[in-house]
Amino acid sequence: MAYHQSACSFPRQRGLNQCSRNLSDNPRFHSRKTDAKVSPKDKNKIQLDGDLIFGGLFPMHEKGKSGKSCGTIKKEKGIQRLEAMLFAVDRINADDSLLPGVSLGVHILDTCSSDTYALEQCMDFIKARLTSFDMSDYKCENGRNLVYAPVKPVVGVIGAAASTVSIMVANILRLFQIPQISYASTSIDLSDKSRFEYFSRVVPPDTFQAQAMVDIAKAFGWNYVSTLADEGDYGVKGIGAFRERSTDAGICVAQSLTILRDDADSRIEQLVLELLKNERAKVVVMFANEDNAKRVLKALLKVNTTSELTFLASDSWGAKIHPVKGQETAAEGAVTLLPKRHVIKEFDEYFTNLTVDNNNRNPWFSEFWQETFNCSLTNKSRTKQCSGNEFIGMKGAAYNQEGLVQFVIDSVYALAHALHNLLSEECTIPFSNCTTNAIRSGEEVLKYIRNVSFQGVGGDLVGFNKEGDSFGKYDIFQYQQISKGVYKYVHIGDWIDRLRLKNSRIKWKKENAPYSVCSEACPSGFARLEKGLKCCWGCFQCAFNQYLADEYTCKDCPEGSKPSRNQSICSPLPVLSLEWRSFWMLLPVAFTSIGAVLTILVIAVFIRYNETPVIMASGRELCYVLLIGILMAYGTSVMMLVRPTVILCTLRRLGLGVSLCLIYAAMLTKTNRIYRIFNNGIKAMVKRPSYTSPRSQIVICFGIVSVQIVGGITWLGFEKPDTMFVLQNQEYLVLKCRASQTAIIVSLTYNIVLIIICTVYGVKTRKIPQNFNEAKCIAFTMYSTCIVWLAFIPIYFGASGGDFKIEVTSLCMCVSISATVALVCIFAPKVYIVLLQPHKNIRQGASTSLKNNHPTLSRIISEQAESLGTFPFQNGGVYTHPNQTTQTTHTTINDVFGDDVDLDDLSSDDATGDDKSRTKLNPPMEADI
Repeated sequence: MAYHQSACSFPRQRGLNQCSRNLSDNPRFHSRKTDAKVSPKDKNKIQLDGDLIFGGLFPMHEKGKSGKSCGTIKKEKGIQRLEAMLFAVDRINADDSLLPGVSLGVHILDTCSSDTYALEQCMDFIKARLTSFDMSDYKCENGRNLVYAPVKPVVGVIGAAASTVSIMVANILRLFQIPQISYASTSIDLSDKSRFEYFSRVVPPDTFQAQAMVDIAKAFGWNYVSTLADEGDYGVKGIGAFRERSTDAGICVAQSLTILRDDADSRIEQLVLELLKNERAKVVVMFANEDNAKRVLKALLKVNTTSELTFLASDSWGAKIHPVKGQETAAEGAVTLLPKRHVIKEFDEYFTNLTVDNNNRNPWFSEFWQETFNCSLTNKSRTKQCSGNEFIGMKGAAYNQEGLVQFVIDSVYALAHALHNLLSEECTIPFSNCTTNAIRSGEEVLKYIRNVSFQGVGGDLVGFNKEGDSFGKYDIFQYQQISKGVYKYVHIGDWIDRLRLKNSRIKWKKENAPYSVCSEACPSGFARLEKGLKCCWGCFQCAFNQYLADEYTCKDCPEGSKPSRNQSICSPLPVLSLEWRSFWMLLPVAFTSIGAVLTILVIAVFIRYNETPVIMASGRELCYVLLIGILMAYGTSVMMLVRPTVILCTLRRLGLGVSLCLIYAAMLTKTNRIYRIFNNGIKAMVKRPSYTSPRSQIVICFGIVSVQIVGGITWLGFEKPDTMFVLQNQEYLVLKCRASQTAIIVSLTYNIVLIIICTVYGVKTRKIPQNFNEAKCIAFTMYSTCIVWLAFIPIYFGASGGDFKIEVTSLCMCVSISATVALVCIFAPKVYIVLLQPHKNIRQGASTSLKNNHPTLSRIISEQAESLGTFPFQNGGVYTHPNQTTQTTHTTINDVFGDDVDLDDLSSDDATGDDKSRTKLNPPMEADI
């Protein structure tokens, strides 16, 4: 409206001729014809008349330089896509089942790959919406009525290609409720329906593409890449989506570089040099339009490093020839994506048959023809003249269908199906006289667009989700050198929800895939230590008892387990115990068994010869206690070798301390008794030493043992017996009784104190008469026991926590040897006399022995006897000094002091005759053993 008012804003009476001339010059005013015709005044658009007009936005030219709006012609991305729209419109017009009775026209504009220029061009769509013209206000010079052929408004727009262009255009189309269907724009922002309500697309958004690119990088082992993106929504948002998803996939971005809108070639070279600086990031993820992709490859050739970088490019590069033409060596190995498509053979036939003679509706076709065949259609150019024999696909003008032709056709059909569905509800077939009244608003058309579902020209289902987006389906290509100097895109896989690669078709510049990794994988048993980025790390080794919980964490293995060889998991430790066939078991068991058998034999001998002088003189009660302690010691030794249980652990605690305590308490009582008797000298003749009777000796012995028993029971109360697994050498577990070392040391210390005291008494009684050799035997026993225990302590506590076999066997052998020493030293002489020298097992005279071995004591006895004459014993008997001829029998000290026989019995025991006047009492001074 503004345009027409500026042209004829004056009254009819003034300047009529000028007004008429202005209108006649306006291309909108012409006689309506049945055949569509290109506007003769504007070579930057196509207008073909029809009942319904489809708008179109295509990048027919590259972006201009040096202040120009447009650059050179785009042979693929421009011409092929535009012709695909015209091809689709022709098919629909020829199809009686789709929009019957309705002819479609087009209004196609050139965006020149620029968002601002596209916005200016898009105003052409808006003007048609705003046009309101009253023909009665104007009259022609010849008096004829004015013929007004207004430009019909578009019912929808097909395009644009670049996301930046679509975003710019979508903002203005939304204001006038003009639906828009893009065949190539994949920016994530366009899914935001609060901003782009009227925008739809038959290609998937970059969210799917970004995920596909992440999957590709992950499949090739590229976890450290650089990114290069165009300034604007397509590049920035696309890389943003890639980075967002790459983080979860363990892929890091080394550097993110951006190509600004007006970057010169020198700046592109600087960006390439920046990419080359990072020696570990050999792969560049690119979200850039085809023109910038071409400039990057050109810069890479210029710095002569074509083999250093490999590109993973988005659909903007796709499978186009334009980015790689002339830069083949730099592009070799590049992996690119393109929404899944099919080659439309009908379009190939249509396009290859086009010539400058039969395609006068496309104002840019002549420019394309001249560029393709490098010839001129006019005489103004210095290049060779076109012969007219050229054709598309001839040698030197190879033809390949552009990747998005299918989507252009599907976009046109989506809009046509939406209009067909709308008219079907409002009109009857045919729709020839119903289009104007039925299509009331763009909002209504949009509703039908979002609900369409049909089989596209390639055989795939075409439809839209609630955001107006198509479904994610991509073909994956690799630009390869097929033979020397021959390059082409090779289909190596696809992505439909997940990645599928055809590894046999993949071919790299070098033998192996590019290596784009920041840090090498850590060896087994090493964890990662990040260095700023998740993909860059150092490695540190887990401790010997740790496993790798995850790639960043070492954790201790649970108790009772150890890490596997590669420290990836923890496995239960083997539980070791002494095997019955092992040396460590056989030796102590054999030794203990022999000792136990010998002990039982000694007990049997004592019981059998219980009333003989040797047995009676040995202090039978304490000997039995001693033998019981020795037998318990052997039994405890065996329990130490058996696999522990709670009951065995209880018996071990009590058995170890009590058995040894019985042995040393009995020997202590014996040595103490002998020491007190001989330490008193002649007083022992007059007054019996206290607590020397058998009953007293037993009480004293068990009093000493009771301390050990009470301590053991108290220990059981404070620390209940239980078993536990103990780690040995970090390689295996040993089942042991749970017991504190302190309690064990206290228990053994008590026995060691007894041993020391016994040893002291043994030293003090070492010079008693020879016939009292039991004291000497006890002393020798104590010396040997001390040596055994002094050797045992460092062995046992040294092996504690080390080799359990040494620990168990040493304790077992120490106890057994201690018992054996006591058995041999104390009881061997007695058993020897009883069994092998029975003639000595009688009472003997002792006068000569007494005089020879203890003359001083003999003299004192004689002197005291002479001074006393006769003196009574407690039983009423009297003692008289024996003369030289008095025959006496030997009586042990135990006989005198009631070890086995009371003094009452001694008055008549062992008499040699019937002479009652002869006193048969013997002094308590000598003993055989």
